[in-house]
Amino acid sequence: MKRSKQLAEHLNYFKELGVTGVSRDPVWRLRSDPGDGADKAIDAMTSGVFPSHLRNSMSDHGTMKEDDTSTRRLQLIREDLGDCNRCKLHTTRTTLVYGVGNPDADLMFVGEAPGRDEDRQGIPFVGRAGQLLTKIIESIDLCREDVYIANVIKCRPPENRNPALDEVQTCEPFLFAQVDAIQPRVIVALGSFATRTLLRTEEAISKLRGQIFDYRGAQLIPTFHPAFLLRSPDRKREVWQDMKKVRAILRSG
Repeated sequence: MKRSKQLAEHLNYFKELGVTGVSRDPVWRLRSDPGDGADKAIDAMTSGVFPSHLRNSMSDHGTMKEDDTSTRRLQLIREDLGDCNRCKLHTTRTTLVYGVGNPDADLMFVGEAPGRDEDRQGIPFVGRAGQLLTKIIESIDLCREDVYIANVIKCRPPENRNPALDEVQTCEPFLFAQVDAIQPRVIVALGSFATRTLLRTEEAISKLRGQIFDYRGAQLIPTFHPAFLLRSPDRKREVWQDMKKVRAILRSG
């Protein structure tokens, strides 16, 4: 039943974007005019994640297969990504950075994009900000192996610039599919870009952090990005307050 509810929420999300249907016909995906942002988002889904990842995870009656594991679903999404060349970032990246951690994690962290160290190693959050994230995770009596970590963007933007809108629109469907595959109880959105992408908001992270939002069957808590904390260590107390809320939810049942 949990997977069926997750799929319903997944489809309702695209309904909110204005999508009225999804076709598996390859011709539909090759339309010359992709239209607005909602069309681009669904085009990205139907060109990879939606047809194979969700179709392979569904029974003949349109519900999730009970024997389909989160590990298998994450594998399908990674296969769909392949050696991705869907946006211009593939021309400058070294390595595609997919995600890492426990496929059955109750807690998922979502960041912005890989940095230099992540681009070299193919693992999210391994630089200085990643080391701080590890300490944040350990502060609530967990370790990196207990959680799942991913980014909105799977490839490093040149010179660590902010992701462009078309890059986010192209890559975000794979993140949404990762969330649906893992089905975490809590998602921590790290920083402005992750929060804006997940919540579809332009509100500042300083106003959103510490609040709890319902999101795709999980509780989502925005907080400051570890890279921001390296520049502003005085804000660590606020992140600690956020993480105590995360811990309380995880321990509630």
